[in-house]
Parts: sequence; C-alpha cells; structure tokens
Amino acid sequence: MNYVEYQKKFPTEQTVINHFIQIRYGSSVPHCHLCGGVNRVVPERGRPKFFHCNDCNSSFSVFKDTIFEKSSTDLRDWMFAIHLFLNGKKGISAYQLKREVPVTYKTAWRMLKQIRIAMGNVDKPEFAQTIIEIDETYVGGKPRKENRRKDDDGNPTAKSKRGRGTSKTPVVGVLDRTTKKIHARVAVPNKNGQMLTGKQLLDVLHQVVKGKSTVMTDEFSGYKILAKTEHLHFRIDHTKAFADGFVHTNNVENFWGNVKRGIIGIYHQVSKHYLQSYIDEFCFRHNNRKNENMFDTLLGQCVMKKVVVHSTEPELCAA
Repeated sequence: MNYVEYQKKFPTEQTVINHFIQIRYGSSVPHCHLCGGVNRVVPERGRPKFFHCNDCNSSFSVFKDTIFEKSSTDLRDWMFAIHLFLNGKKGISAYQLKREVPVTYKTAWRMLKQIRIAMGNVDKPEFAQTIIEIDETYVGGKPRKENRRKDDDGNPTAKSKRGRGTSKTPVVGVLDRTTKKIHARVAVPNKNGQMLTGKQLLDVLHQVVKGKSTVMTDEFSGYKILAKTEHLHFRIDHTKAFADGFVHTNNVENFWGNVKRGIIGIYHQVSKHYLQSYIDEFCFRHNNRKNENMFDTLLGQCVMKKVVVHSTEPELCAA
C-alpha cells in the first residue's frame, strides 16, 4: 500500500474503526465481548470506539485486548505509522517516525514497540518432512577487525573477536527451504551460563520441526547432537566452500544479512532485553515479503493472544 492508497483507505478515524471491525470480527458488526451476541449490538453515541450490547446490557471497545487499547494517539496516526514501518524494508527508527507523525519521541518509540509485539504475535510455523537450514548469528559488540580503529600513536588496536567466544548475543534461525519461512529465537544462557550449546540448538529446531527432516548446518560442533536424532544431517565446511550441491545454509544466511543491515543501518544498537522483538520484526518481514495483504495481516495480529507486560523505558534509536 502506497501513500495515495493509504489516504483513500483511511480518510477519517471512523473508516479506521470500520476497517478494524471487519478485520477482527469478519463482519461489519462486532461481537459482544461478554455474551458473544451480535444481533443487538449497536454503536454508542459520541464514542465511536465503543458498542453496547442490548442482550447483556454491557459496553465494550472494539480495541480491547489490542496494542491500541491504552493509547490516546489518533487512530489515523497509528495506521500511518504501520504503513511507514511496513514500507521500510529494514524498518524505521523512533526519531524518523517522530518526524513523520505528530507525536513525541517517547510516543513514537512506544508505537514501534507495540507494532513489533504484534509482529511477534503469531503461532510458530510447523516444518514437516522437508529440507531445513539451521544457523546461528551473533548480534552486538564492536565492528569487525577490518574496521578497527588505531590508537593515538597510529598503531592498530586489539582485534575485535567475531561470533562465538565474545559477549555478543547468539540468535538461532531455522528456515524451511520449501516455503522459505523462518523461525528465529534469541538464545539464553543455560544454568551453567553457557551459550551456545547443542541442546539449545536442538530446542529451537524442535519448536517448529515436526518429524524426520533433512537438516543442513555448518561445521559448528554444537550440531553434532543431531546424530542422536532421527534427522538426516548434512554439513557444509565454510572454510572450503559456501555450497556443495544442495548442501548449504545460504537462505538462512541471507536472512541474517537483512537483520544485520537493519540493526546496523537503522537502529545502530539493540539491547539484549529487546532483541527478540526486533528478531520477530525481521521474521515477520521475511515471512510476509510476498504477501500483498501484509497490512491487514498485521492488523489481525494486533489482537493479543496473551497479556504482554510493557516497559516504559526508551532505548537508543537511530536519528
């Protein structure tokens, strides 16, 4: 959806409400949240977001249990923020949204955070009897050694380590080569403080992979645990080649490229506390990149399936 289409679709706040009712309830009239009735539900006068059910004599908001529930921001500003966020291939920063929408930085930051929560509000995909690529990447830390700075005497500083063995946060991704759908999770330390173990890799794999599958990995020793499973395991040695016939992890590595470019180029820095929500954002973008109704898909996911505790502390965002 481009800007002209957005203007035609949502000229007033009432059009936003009507469209959301259609997305949430599948009809032009909402269902009562208490009794489920629909025949005697009427809009309340002077409160366009609220409806009254004459069957159980109760009032309810069509935005209850959604990311919009406790927001006083204009609904058209919300729709425009979602429009901008989806049209930016690698996202937009809170400062950029503040320049585009008449809200404060704190409000813009919260809006983007809520949209990311909706992006992650989706059931895990299920990959069965297919070719699976699994790989890990590491987020955070200093630039690579080729970009290291020199000290005051003109001597190169200490080399910046990459990946394993650093304080960077590991993220594990599992991709179905048939559908190109991806599932990615931030790894957390085990009880001994270790990251990243074979058991953790297997846990992420089995969150979405059902039954016996063909699994492609690199030479990381953590994947040796796959020998104890029913999966057919192939490994590619990246010191020799990027691919050996159909044995490669190029698809999931392409996804990591988009994640890294988004974080480095748009957000610059992401804390460990919020990293999973950013990973959910990039998974949603990847899994819906060919979905022409991505806007409405995201609106449907704005209805929360569980209570989410929100933080009010802003994080660093790119200008």
